[in-house]
Amino acid sequence: MTKSPQDGPPGAILQKDNETYAIVPRTPVGLVTADHLEKIAAAIRKYDIPICKITSGQRFALVGLKEEQLDEVWQDLGMEQAKVKSTELCMHFVQACPGTDVCRYGKTDSLGLGLELEEKFTGMKLPSKFKVGVSGCTYSCAQSYVRDIGLVGTKSGWIFAIGGNSGGRPRIADRIAKGLDKDAALDLLNKFMEYYVTNAKTRERVSHFVDRIGIDAIKEAILTEDTAPVA
Repeated sequence: MTKSPQDGPPGAILQKDNETYAIVPRTPVGLVTADHLEKIAAAIRKYDIPICKITSGQRFALVGLKEEQLDEVWQDLGMEQAKVKSTELCMHFVQACPGTDVCRYGKTDSLGLGLELEEKFTGMKLPSKFKVGVSGCTYSCAQSYVRDIGLVGTKSGWIFAIGGNSGGRPRIADRIAKGLDKDAALDLLNKFMEYYVTNAKTRERVSHFVDRIGIDAIKEAILTEDTAPVA
């Protein structure tokens, strides 16, 4: 009997062979410690895990585990499970670059904002899967313009973009506001999330939603007179 990808223990993703699983330890915005890395390496050796892959969501996927190994592996790792599976309709991850913490080009605190968004929104139930890119400068190393929501740092504040997608129907996000401080960026994201939840169809990614509704209608619904628009 063929199983569903959602079958199996919590935090485990059934693989193509219908027998083995992948697990994804949680590493918010890609931040890891030496302790994390040592425990992951030790688990790979101990359980002979055939594949360890860094995902586009800046997480480690450990692939090829037997079901009876899962509990012991999690215990050895001592890490929290990723909050969602790859097929769930919710916020999946926030991708962020180093920003002003270490990068000479960083203009804004992308790690700080990314961590705040990760804690607040990851796992939130939505019409479709949802990804955010937070880049500390206009080089956009967090791929902000091909994420459902993109935030890009400048000297004058955050640029806010909507509707990017890097999938089978690639789309560059529409920039709708600029010069936002952190609170204003969070407020605008909250407003968009509410509008998206209310008006999107089930499994309608934000890029498709923007094409159907129209970016002008979205701007009219969520921008205020105090928001500086992007020309």
